[in-house]
Amino acid sequence: MAGTELFGDEERKEVMDVLETGVLFRYGHDSQRNGIWKAKTFEQEFSTYLGVKHTHFCASGTAADSLSLACCGIGYGDEVIVPPYTFIAPIEAVLLAGAIPVFAEIDETLCISPEGIEKAITPRTKAVLIVQVFGSMGRMDEILAVCQKHNLILIEDAAPALGGSYRGKMLGNFGKMSAFSFDYYKIITAGEGGAVATNDDELYDRAHKYSDHGHDHIGNARGAEQHPILGYNFRGSELGAAVVLAQLRKLPYMIEKQKSHQNILKQVLKEFPEIQMRHVPDEAGDSATFLSFFLPDADQATRVFDEFQKEDLSASYWYRNNFHYHRQWGHLKELKSIFNLPVMKMNNVPDYKNLQVPQSDDIMQRLMMTQIMVNWSEEELNTLASKMRSALKKAIK
Repeated sequence: MAGTELFGDEERKEVMDVLETGVLFRYGHDSQRNGIWKAKTFEQEFSTYLGVKHTHFCASGTAADSLSLACCGIGYGDEVIVPPYTFIAPIEAVLLAGAIPVFAEIDETLCISPEGIEKAITPRTKAVLIVQVFGSMGRMDEILAVCQKHNLILIEDAAPALGGSYRGKMLGNFGKMSAFSFDYYKIITAGEGGAVATNDDELYDRAHKYSDHGHDHIGNARGAEQHPILGYNFRGSELGAAVVLAQLRKLPYMIEKQKSHQNILKQVLKEFPEIQMRHVPDEAGDSATFLSFFLPDADQATRVFDEFQKEDLSASYWYRNNFHYHRQWGHLKELKSIFNLPVMKMNNVPDYKNLQVPQSDDIMQRLMMTQIMVNWSEEELNTLASKMRSALKKAIK
């Protein structure tokens, strides 16, 4: 991903600022810091970038999903509608909240569909957790309308689409709370790390407390802080914040280059009438981390995947991928855990072993995806375009 391509002096400088103070903890120790507060600085700059009121930096994207659910009051027995196409972290967060993941169909945006949400709603449904997939967005106007109609909380996991926007508003602004990840495979990275964002003062107040054992963070002395609520340790460190702060400042450049490179490869795909592009509700808002497209059927999709691999082209065929689609989640189907998850003791839990999402299966069987890199040279792009054209000519019949 883009962030791993661009590590340099900027990241080293931010990290050395922290190491020179000796304060790696994000709270307190004011006299030792010499004014160095990387987590706070990142939160301010990230809020400005997103156009939101509050950001809270935390330990990981999974922690951010858990924080979002907890702060929005999702707990034991609540149903949360989720997509079957995502990294499994949001589903794990729902389970750890004591809630019940209920899967709904995606559409050709690759995000959960408004029709899928409607069909999945029951009297126990409390929230929808949308994942904005690989640079782009779902049909947000319709999804917001469904949530409003049924009085459902919308939580937005925008981790795979940081830098994307919809009608001028950055992704991460559409849910009551949104979650981001800065792990090694995200567009900006600190190796690990995450954040939640919200325009709600009360939710932000819950987030910074809940992620630090309930500390209220009032006053300068750590030992004098009060504990108004129970919480956990979802804290991010000053070192992680330092790295992702430097990365954030490079994000506009990353997006600009990705869009330019993606457009060049798109022109190749347009030479093949059999290929259908991913539906992007706002083309201008695609952060262009990947180029996603559909073949007419599964056979042609697998042939394209095989030819891409022969040409040493970046390629993902998610339908049979171990990580990002429900078919390979044997641990979820069997609810394999080191402890008894609350969902195991509940009635009316979905049959995860026999999950039926035929529309999603059809979409995923036809989907191909290739990653867009920031540092490609003009020569490399021309070579990639030539190899892609050659592979497609061989595969499409």
